[in-house]
Amino acid sequence: MSRPPPSARRVALEALRRVIDEGAYSNRVVPSLLARSGLDGRDRRFAADLAYGALRARLPIDRAIELVAGRPVERITPGARHALRLGAYQLLWANVAPHAAVDATVALVNPRERGFVNAVLRRLAEASPDPPDGDDPEAVALRTGLAAWAVRELGRVLAADEVEAAARALAAPAPLTLRANRCRVEPAALEAAIAATGRAVEPGRLDPDCLRLAGGDPSELPGFRDGWFAVQDEASVVAVRLLAPAPGERVLDACAGPGGKAAFAACLVGPEGLVVAADVHPARAGLVRRSAQRLGERVAVLVQDARRPAVRGGFDRVLVDAPCTGIGSARRRPELLWRVEAGSASRLARLQVAIAASAAELLRPGGRLVYAVCTFPRAETDAACDALLRHRPDLVPLATPGPDATTARHRLWPHRHGTDAMFIATFERARPGATR
Repeated sequence: MSRPPPSARRVALEALRRVIDEGAYSNRVVPSLLARSGLDGRDRRFAADLAYGALRARLPIDRAIELVAGRPVERITPGARHALRLGAYQLLWANVAPHAAVDATVALVNPRERGFVNAVLRRLAEASPDPPDGDDPEAVALRTGLAAWAVRELGRVLAADEVEAAARALAAPAPLTLRANRCRVEPAALEAAIAATGRAVEPGRLDPDCLRLAGGDPSELPGFRDGWFAVQDEASVVAVRLLAPAPGERVLDACAGPGGKAAFAACLVGPEGLVVAADVHPARAGLVRRSAQRLGERVAVLVQDARRPAVRGGFDRVLVDAPCTGIGSARRRPELLWRVEAGSASRLARLQVAIAASAAELLRPGGRLVYAVCTFPRAETDAACDALLRHRPDLVPLATPGPDATTARHRLWPHRHGTDAMFIATFERARPGATR
């Protein structure tokens, strides 16, 4: 039997199945499916919007389906379940004409399931359920798409009137953010080259080297092959600024994949300096190597477990961009809004502290360590730093100027700063004889 011809909706439906049922990463599977689809540019953009949008809105979509279908979504067969999610997104969020959304989505499912899918979608089109009221985490979760436990964590670190705004911003698509590689081009020249293609471009909000664009394929932008820019969120750029590598210094990026921060540090230390970029995963170490090569930066790449370093100490700067739940980057990987389990933050915190404590041993006295995670739960942020200070009494919190204040610990937010949600803490290793 021949396969059905590709369509934007069929590609999006396959992406939902792969991400939700198989645990795939949307930022990998969606581009891969689109590249093999043979769709034209317009249909590719439509497919991407359907896939990413339905993943972002999965929690409120599932609630709407359950209220109309009269049963939990998990009791609906997988083929019908994903088709309903795709159709509901078109009806309730994407402003697709109801007849087109219903008819085209129903055509994607098994003939035996079409009657059920058709009935549920038509009920949604006629009268969609109102979102729940209230400020409790469950209600906010069903309005924004961020899991209730994560909403509760936001309430522990933000003012009550910011919680829903932060959740909505985490569930919104991110702009394409570029960091101009000053070792190859000036930011103004990069901005002019991109603007000349007709793309709208604006300066970054926090760093003069950054530019913001609407989404798209960065490899199609001028200067990509020549290493003029890295695709890098401004929060990550801030982390390297706070690390403050200087010309000629030795820098260790202990958890370097995919390599954007290490390449930035290499540009800052210059040819007289040294950047060692390490990662426990060989594939991610390969990404670091390829990123540095494209950007024209000299980076020594190493595969190692950061808890048991294979390098000697004496580094002037150490960056620990530790493995984390990653919820702060949900704007680009929307499945993180609901995939991450509540207990994972505490489990990862033990790994984060172990990595940072080992990395601190490689720092020279008077050197600087930056701990960064693209997440916000206290277990991975403040509590992890408190535990690190207990393990390493030779580390001293170091106040550094950030977007909001001069302090040893910084939090960046999409609703405040237009960045990923990132936590960054700076420390200095005490010199012998010094007291905290």
